[in-house]
Amino acid sequence: MATPRIALIHATPVSLAPIAASFRRLWPEAETTNLLEDALATDRAKDAALTPAIHDRIGALADYAVRLGADAILFTCSAFGPAIEAANARLALPVLKPNEAMFEEALALGPRIGMISTFAPSVATMQAEFAEEAARLRPGATLTVTLVDHAMAALRAGDAETHNRLVSDAAAVMTGVDAIMLGQFSIANAMEACRAKTAIPVLSSPDAAVRKVRRLLQQQ
Repeated sequence: MATPRIALIHATPVSLAPIAASFRRLWPEAETTNLLEDALATDRAKDAALTPAIHDRIGALADYAVRLGADAILFTCSAFGPAIEAANARLALPVLKPNEAMFEEALALGPRIGMISTFAPSVATMQAEFAEEAARLRPGATLTVTLVDHAMAALRAGDAETHNRLVSDAAAVMTGVDAIMLGQFSIANAMEACRAKTAIPVLSSPDAAVRKVRRLLQQQ
């Protein structure tokens, strides 16, 4: 394949830097293009469930990425799983949810998985997606979620240091799990801080996603 073009679709600007860093480190040859629709996160937080309008917007973004000539699409926000699955089902190119690759890597490490989240509306969707992956890969696996809801506000205010401290403090007290997942792309910058405070393996969704999309395209 010639240089692949990966469309990255974001619902918040704080997701751009983590996935860009992962591509630079793990797959610098890939061409990435970014689509940001930052009202999605705001509107998603207003409703307990995904609305038909949100579904339509996710589908429209995926269609636009196809018109851009994307070879694969990676969504970077965790709160839109069913809408992303619908886009993947009707399009002929890989369309990845943010955390599916990280779930796979975590389940390979053991049945007891911890997850740190900073965006409450994403938790239920991620729990459902994890249950599906666990049923496929490791039946009986369990997921323990810690919500650090003040960390996202700090990051959006430009205070990455406080964000990373809050997330790593949560990792430090998480016990009895085989792996700790950082549940949003925006949390990935706290990975090294987390690893400094725990001996449990810590996984980030951007790194896992880059590894998976590269593998999928190289298999074609």
